[in-house]
Amino acid sequence: MTKSEIVETGAGDARITWHAGTEPWAVLALGHGAGGGIEARDLRELAAALPAQGVTVALVEQPWRVAGKKVAPAPKTLDVGWRGIWQALAAPGLPVVAGGRSAGARVACRTGAELGAHAVLALSFPLHPPGRPEKSRADELLGTGLPTLVVQGGNDPFGRPAEFPEGTYTMAEVPHGDHGFAVAKRAPLGQDEALALVVREVSGWLTSLRE
Repeated sequence: MTKSEIVETGAGDARITWHAGTEPWAVLALGHGAGGGIEARDLRELAAALPAQGVTVALVEQPWRVAGKKVAPAPKTLDVGWRGIWQALAAPGLPVVAGGRSAGARVACRTGAELGAHAVLALSFPLHPPGRPEKSRADELLGTGLPTLVVQGGNDPFGRPAEFPEGTYTMAEVPHGDHGFAVAKRAPLGQDEALALVVREVSGWLTSLRE
C-alpha cells in the first residue's frame, strides 16, 4: 500500500510517500539528492523491494522540492526539513533507519544520532565535490555514532570506495556504477544487475540489524 502525506516543517512543507511493509518491523526513511527527487532509480527499487521483507519505506521529499524549486538550499536548511518530518517517521512506533542518497545521505549522517535513528544508510555518499578531494566531508560519515552502511558506485566522481577513510561503517561497492549507480553499456555488470546489487546489499544489512 502506498500513501502520501504533507508534513509541516520549519523549512516549509515536506512530503512523505509511504510504501507499507508486510508485517513491518522497521521504517527506512530515504531522502533524495540535491539534483533530483524521490524518482531516483535506487530509491524506487528499494521502495519496490523492501516492503515484502517487512520494511516500510518512507520516501521523503524536502520542502524545496515540494515547493517546485530547482536549487537545493544550504545543508542547515535541509537538516531543518529532515528534523521536521521525524515525528511522522517515528509515528508507527518502529525503529527508524535514517537514509538517503547523496545530499540526503549527508543529512541522515548529520542528524541520525540526534534524532534517535536506529542506523544510517548512505547511498552514493558525496565524499567530496568532483575533482576536489581536498574538500572532504568524511567527518559527517565518521561521526554518525550509529551502524552505518555506505553503498557507493565504483566510478562515483564524488568519491570512489577506495578514497574513503577507514571507519566503523560498512562499505558496499557497486562495480562500475557512477553517482546514480548507472553503468556504461560496455561494463561487465548490467544496469539491472547493478540495481539488484544495491537492493541485495541494503536488504542484507537491514536484516543484520534485526538479528
